[in-house]
This record gives sequence, structure tokens and C-alpha cells, in this order.
Amino acid sequence: MEEILAKYRIESSLSLADAAEEICKEESVGTWTELKTLEPEIQKRLSANVIELDEESKTATIAYSIDEYSHEPGGIPQLLSFVAGNLFGLSLLKHVRLVDIELPSTIVKLYQGPKFGIEGVRNLIGVKKRPLIGTIIKPKIGLSPKEQAEVFYKAARGGIDFGKDDENLVNQAFCPLLERTRQIAEAIDKVKEETGRKVYYAINVTTRADRIVEVAEDALSNGATCLMVDMLCAGYAAIRALAEDGKINVPLHIHRAGHAAFTEDPHHGITMLVLAKLARLAGGDQLHTGTVVGKMKGTKEEVIQTNDFLKNEWFGLKNVFPVASGGVHPLLIPRIVGLLGRDIVIQAGGGVHGHPGGTEAGAKALKQALDAVLQTIPLEEYAEDHKELREAVEKWK
Repeated sequence: MEEILAKYRIESSLSLADAAEEICKEESVGTWTELKTLEPEIQKRLSANVIELDEESKTATIAYSIDEYSHEPGGIPQLLSFVAGNLFGLSLLKHVRLVDIELPSTIVKLYQGPKFGIEGVRNLIGVKKRPLIGTIIKPKIGLSPKEQAEVFYKAARGGIDFGKDDENLVNQAFCPLLERTRQIAEAIDKVKEETGRKVYYAINVTTRADRIVEVAEDALSNGATCLMVDMLCAGYAAIRALAEDGKINVPLHIHRAGHAAFTEDPHHGITMLVLAKLARLAGGDQLHTGTVVGKMKGTKEEVIQTNDFLKNEWFGLKNVFPVASGGVHPLLIPRIVGLLGRDIVIQAGGGVHGHPGGTEAGAKALKQALDAVLQTIPLEEYAEDHKELREAVEKWK
């Protein structure tokens, strides 16, 4: 029988076995007392069961019947309702952390997943092997559409492949979404005309679930080349609505704003690995996963494990471009590439726009740092003949 497996790390005054049984009861057919309405057939078919206990790591793996899952209506929100539901609030459990989930192929194959994946995004802009480099427009809010586009244009002229709105910019009065989209589209065309390079930009369409497809289609009709969704703000169902809509023909860039409320406490919550699995299931093409070396938290082991999952085979779904973003500047490029490899999007906001020479110089410095790494030349040596990188080294060393 196919099952959904969920691995939990549990802290409780109960034994690990008894604590795990409390989760089984709460998230399947049981409750705090015996039920006169629970027939033996239902209990046999739908009861969750503990299949593995590890006293050393305090982890329990629980198997849920595939019959507990409801795809339509339901899907990822319904899946979360039992693998990550009431269990977090059980008074008998001090802490619970959802460490991992394993879904059977029959469930994974119900989803379309990413439309583009790593290869599709690479083909879109004609960059086959190296890491992509991108920027987040800064300041994150306050610029007009024209100013936003001008900053992106300068960054693209400097050599970046990708740009994006920040997580809290959507449709404010100072920077309306559709006008921003039109201005960015003009900047993209201008860069193509002047340099021959293809670049793309993620417009943030995070909004209420019943309007997100409409907003996305409006952005596309005004020239959007990529769409961004704050996954934990809009929800996985919103990502899926975009990914599975035939009219949405651009990559989906998935921001993880708010993730640390779930992921930061090592004793409680949900790991980034689980959030990433759901983002891939929903159809994200690019996903923020951490840098290991930047300003955002995330251990080396966690980030690498998450990235490996996103890049590897998963029952036929396309893979996902991991995004390293947060506190990135040119001097960190060697470490990021060394740790995370070449199938990565490296994004710098302040590390581009905070350059002493401005945005275009900052983008050049970022690209020069990447070129140095790809040629296995130390940054300090490469900087001797590259002014922008030299200035970045002097500022951030």
C-alpha cells in the first residue's frame, strides 16, 4: 500500500513512541478519547502508523494512508493539514519539527510542477553552463516605475542576467505594477538592442488567491518576462494556479519571505527542505534557498540538502533553479560557487547598488568576480586589471 511518510523530531515528557502515537491519533482517525463512531474498518484503512523511531536523534517517521490525501479540492493545503496540522499545538508535546516528507509517485505525478526548470530558464536567456547572476532592485520600495527600470537597465548593462522586485513591492501608488512592468519591458528590449544579450525580470504578483491569475495575465500582456510570488504569503495554491495555467508562459520566481517563522527554530516548525519540496510540487521554477555565507540564516548542510533535492530527479517533475540571495557581494562569489555549484542563481542587491561606482559598476564587479571564479583566478589577482572588482574588494574586504 502506498503511503505518505513524514519524519518528525519530537521533544516531550512522553516516551518517543508515545509522543509519536499522539501525532498519529491527532492527524488521522483518533482524538483525545475513545470514539463510538470509529469503526474497525475505518481505523484499519486510515490510521497513521509509526514505522521508525530513532532515540538518538529523537525522530519518528509516521506513515499516513494515501487515502487521507484529497487532491481536488485539496492539494497541497490539504496535505499540510495533516502532515503539519494540529500536531504543533498538542499540549503533550513540547516541540515538534517536521524534518522531511516523502510522497509516493502517484501523488507527485498529479502535479505538473515547474514549466521551465533549470534547462528551460537557461534556454530562455541563452546561458548554458555558468551560474546566473541577478540583482534585487534597491531600495526595495520607493522608486517610481521609471526609476525602477533605469536601475535595472544599468544593472543589465553591467552584465547581470536577471532582476527582480523585492518581496514587499507589488502595486503601491508610488510604483504601480503595470506601469512598472511596461517600463521594465522597455529596458529589457533596450539591453537586447544594445548588447545582444537576453535578460529577464521577475514582477511580483503576490496577491489574493482569487485574483493572482488575473494579475499575472495583466503583467504578461504588458511585457513581463518572469513572475514572482511570495510563497508563504500567497500560499502554495497560488503558485500552482499560475504554474498550471496554460496562458502563463514565463518562469515563476519563488521568494520565501517569512520562512524563518517556520524554519529557524531547530526544535520546532518545518524545515526548508519540506517547504522546497512543496514549492517544486506547486510549480516554482526558481526558489530562494540561502547562501550559507550571506546575511540570511541557514547551515551549509541544510542549504546543500535543499539544493540537491531541487536539482535532482523527482518522479519526472522538472527541476528548480536554487537562488542564493541575501547579503551577497562580489567577494562572496568564490565561496558560493564552491559550496553550491554552477546550477545556481546568485543575486546581489546591496552588493550591486552599494558599489562605490553605482549600479552598473556593481553589476560589472559581480560579473567580473564570477568570471574570475570560472577561470580559477584569485579575485585579488583578477581585480588588478578590473577596476570595478578592485573597488568592490576595497569596500567589502
